[in-house]
Amino acid sequence: MAYLVFLAGLAVVLAGLTWFASWAKRHGRGSGVAGAIAAHDEAYRTTAHQSHYELRQQADRKSESGSPDDL
Repeated sequence: MAYLVFLAGLAVVLAGLTWFASWAKRHGRGSGVAGAIAAHDEAYRTTAHQSHYELRQQADRKSESGSPDDL
């Protein structure tokens, strides 16, 4: 019985952390949270981690390119 209570508590804590991570990602809160999520993605969800870096590279490319009028 004690194991079931422990596992239920663990499941609630993990569900809460998962919800918080998705909420923080949606609302763009804090680079610390984003860094922690990126570390988690790198370890457990490699395709999400690769997508994260690809999106960052695309954003950098867009911000560096000037307008045609600058020539």
